[in-house]
Parts: sequence; C-alpha cells; structure tokens
Amino acid sequence: RASRREAGECRRQLQARLVEMESLRGAHQSLERQLQELEERHSAEAAGLQDTIGQLEDDLRNTKNEMAQHLREYQDLLNVKMALDIEIAAYRKLLEGEETLFNMGSVGLPALSSLPSPTYSFQPRSYSSST
Repeated sequence: RASRREAGECRRQLQARLVEMESLRGAHQSLERQLQELEERHSAEAAGLQDTIGQLEDDLRNTKNEMAQHLREYQDLLNVKMALDIEIAAYRKLLEGEETLFNMGSVGLPALSSLPSPTYSFQPRSYSSST
C-alpha cells in the first residue's frame, strides 16, 4: 500500500511537472514571438530613421548649394556696386570741377567737353565655393 501511495504520489508529481513544463514551453514560445516582433519593429524604426537621415542630408546639400549661389550673386552685386560707386565718384569730381570752372567764369562750355569722361566695364568674378 505504501508503495502504491508512493507511486501514485510520484505520478501526481510527474503529472504536475509535465503540466508545468508545457506551461513553460508555451511561455517560452510567447516570449520568442515577442522578441521577434520587437526585432522587426526596431528594424522598421531604424530603416525609417535612416530614411530621415538621408532626407536631411539631401536638404543640407541643397541648402549649401543655395547658399553658394546666393554668395556668388552677392559678390556680383557687390562688384556692380563698387563699380557704380567709382563712377559716381568720378562724376562727382567732374561736377565739382565744372562748378569750380563755372564759378570762376573763365572757361566756356566748349572747354568742358574736352574733359575725359569716365568709363568702366563690369566683368563679374566667378567664385567657387567649397561645400
């Protein structure tokens, strides 16, 4: 009887252990699925971030190119301004000289026409920017 009780107790323990083992197997499979889902989600998120980085790098390159173009335009406009300032100064000198001659009253208009007239030619420089 004692042996039968002991064998029955062993069977119940074995049965309990088998149920526990099946339960742990199911938990293990569930955790494996969760791990795989997390890895897939993180891979998708990493790919999305890589796309965002690529777009931002493209935007940065485009912005640098635009800035270089604006710099070239600014340099051209600055060159034009400097040339115009030089021409304005030359005309101002001519006007001052004419005013002086006019105030003195000794020189007539035909003599003024023999004064040299300023000329300039604008040639924009080409600048290369390193991006």
